Amino acid sequence: MVTLINRAGTMVIPFLSLYLTQDRGLTLENVGVIMSCFGLGSLVGSWVGGKLTDIFGYYKVMFISLLLTGLMFIWVQVLESYVALCLGIFILMVIADAFRPATYVALSAYSKQENKTRSVTLIRLAINLGFSAGPAIGGVIIASIGYFGLFWVDGITCILAGILLLFVLNPKKAKEIDTQKNMAPSSAYKDTSYLLFIGAMILFGFIFVQYFSTVPLFYSSERGLNEFQIGLLLAMNGFLIFAFEMPLIKYLESRPFSKVTQIIIGLVLTAFSFFFLTFGSWIGLLVIGMVLMTVGEMIAFPFSNAFAMDRSRRGKQGEYMALYSISFSISHIFAHNSGMLSIAQLGFKSTWYGAMIIGVLGILLLLGLRMRLKQKKSR
Repeated sequence: MVTLINRAGTMVIPFLSLYLTQDRGLTLENVGVIMSCFGLGSLVGSWVGGKLTDIFGYYKVMFISLLLTGLMFIWVQVLESYVALCLGIFILMVIADAFRPATYVALSAYSKQENKTRSVTLIRLAINLGFSAGPAIGGVIIASIGYFGLFWVDGITCILAGILLLFVLNPKKAKEIDTQKNMAPSSAYKDTSYLLFIGAMILFGFIFVQYFSTVPLFYSSERGLNEFQIGLLLAMNGFLIFAFEMPLIKYLESRPFSKVTQIIIGLVLTAFSFFFLTFGSWIGLLVIGMVLMTVGEMIAFPFSNAFAMDRSRRGKQGEYMALYSISFSISHIFAHNSGMLSIAQLGFKSTWYGAMIIGVLGILLLLGLRMRLKQKKSR
């Protein structure tokens, strides 16, 4: 519920580039720099959030992050200069994304071991529902009272999510199910197997985010789709996740496959989805590509998150989960720009082949990880 309210209020983000160009009159170059500050803030926030969670515990970090993020959203709208906006967006994301590793640690504490993958899936369901509602509500707010209303509503919903946290997740009232503690925690940065896994997640993130940056451009310029048709394809992604992810994960958990094997399956489907963008003009090929990517996402994200939570029991949980969040922050910082640059220099088809090659590299890393884990288990 806390995640749903928080994400439903995240309506500034989808309209941020429009706000900066139309309402603030900034150039596209300026917007590009501000969005880089957004990504860097996310990366730093994930790292800081992990450190603070290990020191102070997930509850305090989650509550303070929600409260301060709400105040920051209200404050950012009054910033005038370009430099102030860069700094403000960076600080906002540092505070906002400190919430993520703390959430994962809380999820690990409040969920039974056998339910952890499905618990992650339920959180993803809340995130997707929130992101589906947020932009729609945001569009109505912009049309009725203007951009400034977005910042107020976003800020207020963050604060409301923090207040809800006080009542529903108060550690004095809510009992932790998983109370196992590691008395000699080790650093995630010394866990070679985990670093292999993080490398694979960065590569997976690189190709996954293309579906929300470069692929819509391909739909428009190469396949001639209008905004409504593109919106329907992207909405299909959210609908499939909402309708099928929970039962799919329930079914896959009953299969005799390891979490790493499930992640490999997800990455194979996501990488293969780009093949359907390289030929033909039938719109059904785009639908097949989107379905394959969505199923790959539905498998890879919950099982990778669950693997990270299981592995975090070996050391500092906040640090482990922060590194997992950072892997996708790195993808967001570099993948969008590299995808755009590749399209400008090489064209769409070569870019899609490049995405498939990156996917194969990620699969090879995971195969190496699986072999390494099997060898350690057999000793």
